[in-house]
Amino acid sequence: MKTKFLMFRSSKSGYYYWQDNDTGKQATLGTTDKREAQRLLHAKNESYCTPTSAINLQIARAYLDAADPKLHTRTWQQVMEQIVSEKSGETRVRWVTAIHDKNFDALRNLPMLETRADHFLAALADRKVSTNYYLRRVHNYALGMDWLLKASIPKRQSRWYGNQAPHYSFW
Repeated sequence: MKTKFLMFRSSKSGYYYWQDNDTGKQATLGTTDKREAQRLLHAKNESYCTPTSAINLQIARAYLDAADPKLHTRTWQQVMEQIVSEKSGETRVRWVTAIHDKNFDALRNLPMLETRADHFLAALADRKVSTNYYLRRVHNYALGMDWLLKASIPKRQSRWYGNQAPHYSFW
């Protein structure tokens, strides 16, 4: 059986790259270590050859569990509590009030790994600026602590022109 991806090394940078045999698309594997590059390429080929996403998800969870055992169970409530524990005085009072907002109820007990952009958008449905502000802060804190694998909602590239009122959204 023909493999989907092949590997090559850049003579200039020394980095290893993969190439899709069907489309010709190329991208870096992000390493100069041949063994590491081979493992990454093998994982790419294996994920392509395994049509069942359930097994791919189980394999991914096994790797993630080795990296951070709490990753599967950490909830947004735990993130909010951690932020509050680091605050003092009036700032702490503001944070305690903010995290008790009913808009966060849908996220509170949701494992972070299972969070999708839809969950954040539901929390922002009433378009309150304070919800937007604190949700963004909680999300960025989790990213900064490496508790999230990637941003759930990417930053929006927008600008305000003239006298237009700002559009309050998550980003």
